[in-house]
Parts: sequence; structure tokens; C-alpha cells
Amino acid sequence: MKKVLIVSYYFPPSGGPGVQRVLKFVKYLPEFGWQPVVLTVQDGDYPARDESLLAEIPQHTIVHRTKIFEPYRLYRTLTGKPANAPVDVENIPQGGKKKSLTESAAEFVRSTFFIPDARIGWYPYAVPQGIKIIRDEKIDAIYSSSPPYTTAVIARKLHRSTGVPWVAGFRDPWTGFLSTPNRWMLPRLIDEHLERSVFHDADAIEGAWRGILKDITSKVPTINRQKLLHFPNGFDREDYPAIEPRQNSRFTVTYTGSMYGKRNPRTFLQAVEGLVSDGRVDPRKILLKFIGRFGGEVRDMLQNSSLHDSIELIQYLPHSKSVEALLQSDALLLIVDEAGPGSDEIVPGKVFEYIGAQRPIIALAPEGAIAELMRETRSGSVAANQDIPSIQAAFIECYENYLYHRQNSEQDREAVKRYDRREVTRQLAALLDALRPRH
Repeated sequence: MKKVLIVSYYFPPSGGPGVQRVLKFVKYLPEFGWQPVVLTVQDGDYPARDESLLAEIPQHTIVHRTKIFEPYRLYRTLTGKPANAPVDVENIPQGGKKKSLTESAAEFVRSTFFIPDARIGWYPYAVPQGIKIIRDEKIDAIYSSSPPYTTAVIARKLHRSTGVPWVAGFRDPWTGFLSTPNRWMLPRLIDEHLERSVFHDADAIEGAWRGILKDITSKVPTINRQKLLHFPNGFDREDYPAIEPRQNSRFTVTYTGSMYGKRNPRTFLQAVEGLVSDGRVDPRKILLKFIGRFGGEVRDMLQNSSLHDSIELIQYLPHSKSVEALLQSDALLLIVDEAGPGSDEIVPGKVFEYIGAQRPIIALAPEGAIAELMRETRSGSVAANQDIPSIQAAFIECYENYLYHRQNSEQDREAVKRYDRREVTRQLAALLDALRPRH
């Protein structure tokens, strides 16, 4: 069987949405003639851990774990944060929030020295191990999953050192994205140089949403467009247990994932508060469940809302439990970052998990990729983040369907099939086949 080296920071026991894409590739690639060999970190400083995902790694998968220097541990010490504090959800606050002197100093260090990101401490350990794996295992192709973008820099070095074909995978854009540090000129130029070199050297580049590929062509107009491919995220049918339909005692709307900064529930809460104030919604008959990791500003919004008695805030759940929560809901809430450059192109990976759950989706998103996906699959309603009346209309439709036991509109099952993880993996395998040298 042909072998592909997968370079990924996020791999079980890492939790969160970033790990699912690679984990499902590892699961299904052998069906298409490719044996994955994984290069990842040992004891990573993950934003979330999910030990249960270790059981999902196929039995015959070879996993190599190397050391890494994790600066966020030092960052927590310097800023007085708890040792287990999630740095990512507090690192991107809403505009206007002032940082302490210590946080500002730490941010300067991060933006100046950690290029392309704070995982660059993996590079000196991953590169020699990766070269050894390629030679010992007779690797036929390399696949890297970013972010963190350090994985692409590692894969670039492995590709240059061995000549093995390389597919660079991206779940988010690189420079200029909402999570990009505000760098001063010199580190910004270095970061942009690394980004362009990755785009130039990779034999193929795949993006989890089309906006990533548009971002690349805007940065490198001369790039060969034929090596840019869109492999969407998806859902795995095997993740959904058989659950008997039930009538919840309250109309239950569930959000799963992270929220921080510009991705927040402010307008959704305002919309529902308005419906309650107008007497159109009984707060005793609704339950708004927020499951995941949330920045302090978002937690304050939820706790200070007049709906607080109808809100349930749940910390990160293992993936299987999170999926069960979707299936036990009457509607699902999706929130895309507030309108800004490129926000119309953002497609969070969890939207496909929502689609797979076959529950109506209330999506707060600009007109663009999410709206097109909702229309294509007939999976829910879309309202602009600031459009309170449209948010209310979407909510009240699902609420009244619950009250009067009406069926929600049926999905387009053929359209939904396109986003099965097995099908997306088949596309990746075909790409690897095309890049592999013929002997």
C-alpha cells in the first residue's frame, strides 16, 4: 500500500474542530489505497483535550510524536493566568478592549518572535524526525494540515530535503486572517515570505473553504490555479448514534464550538429577548444551550442576559457527547464572525456536523458561502448578524414548529451526500495518486 506522511499538530488527544479533518482522513485513506503515517506532537498545549478520540485512531495507524517547545506555558506564567487557561479564546477580544501591560508585552513577543506562529518550537524536533520517517517508511507523499502554519513550514523543509510530493492543506487563511497577530514591519515581511514560499513549493494546495483559495490568488496572482483545490469539510455518518426521536420539554437550541471576539451571540440574544418582550416567545418554554469554550466577554454576555434562566452554559464536551447534544436539539445555532473583510467566505467545519445531524440550522452569517450551503442542502435559514428581524423570523419559525408539532423542511439528501467525510477523503486520495511519481 502507498504511504502518506501526515504532518499535523492537532491529533488525538487534541480535541476541538481542528482535529476532526485529519482524523477522518486517517480513518478513510486506507480504503483508497493509502496508509497514513502521522507526525504530530507529544504532550501538546492544546486549546482542548478529548482523550476519547484516541480510540478513533485506526488500529494499524503509525503515529510518531515528537517534543515541542510550547511558549504559551510561559505566557500563562508571565500574565498570571491558570496553567490550564485556554489562550486562544482570550487572545482575540472584541475591538476596544484594553490589555494589561504584561499582556501587551507578551503579545509583542508573540508577534515579533513566533513566526509563523507560537508552534514554531516544533520545527527543530519535527524536521529530523520527518526525514527519518520518510526514509524508513518509504513515504510516497506528504500532506500537511494548517493551522498552525508551522506544519506547512515543516512540510516545506521535508519536501525540499527529500523531493517527496507535497499537498499543503489549509483550514483557514494564513496572513491577514482574524487570528493573525498584529506584527510590525520586519516580522510581517518574514511571515509573508514564508507564506509565499509554501504556496510556491507545494505541489498542490487544498482549502477547506473556497475563500482560502481566493485569498491565495489575491496574494500570489501568478500562482498556477490548477494546483488549488477545494476539499470541503464534512461529517462522518458513523459519528451519529441511533437516538429515538423525543419531544423536549422545552424548545432547545444548541450551539457547539468556540466563541470569542467578533464571533459572539450578542445579536442572537437581542433578537430572542425582543421576542420574549413582545410576548411571542415564552422564556419558560425555551432552552438555549451553549457548549464549548468561550472567551470572558462571551460568558459575560450569556450570564448578564435577561434570558439567563433559559440559558445553559456547558464546558467543552467529548466529541461523541457533543454530537449527541446536536441530535437531542430542536434547532442548531451557527454564528459566523461579524461582518468584516472575507467573512462572507468563512465556512466553519462544524456547519457540516450540524448538517449531518439533520436539525434545522439558524445561521447568523453574511450573504455568501454559508448562505449558499444552506440553500444547496436546504438545511436552515440565514440571517445577517445585525439583522434582528430576520434572526427573529428564523427563530420563531423553528419555535412554532416545535410548539405545534409541525415538520421542518426536509433536506436535499443528494446535496448532503457530497459532504460525507469518506467522499472528501476519496478526493484527497485521487490527488495523492496524481502526484505520486510513476516508477
